[in-house]
Amino acid sequence: MLLNPKHSHAKTVFNVVILGALSCTAMSAFALPTDRNQPISLVADRATYNDKTGYTTYSGNVVIEQGSMKLQADSVTAQLNKNRQISTVTANGHPARFQQKTDPNKGFAHGEGQKIIYNADTGILTLNGNAYVNQDGASVRGATLRYSMNKGDIEAVGSSSGGAATSTSPGQNKGRVQIVIPPNSSQSAPGAKSK
Repeated sequence: MLLNPKHSHAKTVFNVVILGALSCTAMSAFALPTDRNQPISLVADRATYNDKTGYTTYSGNVVIEQGSMKLQADSVTAQLNKNRQISTVTANGHPARFQQKTDPNKGFAHGEGQKIIYNADTGILTLNGNAYVNQDGASVRGATLRYSMNKGDIEAVGSSSGGAATSTSPGQNKGRVQIVIPPNSSQSAPGAKSK
């Protein structure tokens, strides 16, 4: 059912607002604990809800914010399971982007991909299409990144470049997994003496 201010029913509007809130709550599962207590703001050019399929779609410059979490995409779709709980949330963009503070002692985590999918059943966040995640100078880039919010581990998958690598330059290794780890400034070099 397309939401049109002239023809919408209060129940449909309520369902769309609730589903938007649920999709943000699902995406913020790995956020600061205080994020879950913050109001959810969502703007889009268009919103649709289909009661039979359980799909809610937001399209046109979608921005969703809750506390430190911010998601920007061309479109966001949330699917409900038979118990009317969020099953999956999919954000599409050129690219779709998110930022979130996961630890009060660290900076914002930033990520992007052509498609970002959250699976509520498995707790896995998947970024597809030139996927990239960066926090505090450490970054991972690959064709696909999978982050398990339950286990805290990340899997990066690249596409084969077809040749042997001779350096770590991004130009030579386009499509392969690239990881950047910043130096730890609190540790001195081996053998160095403090003054």
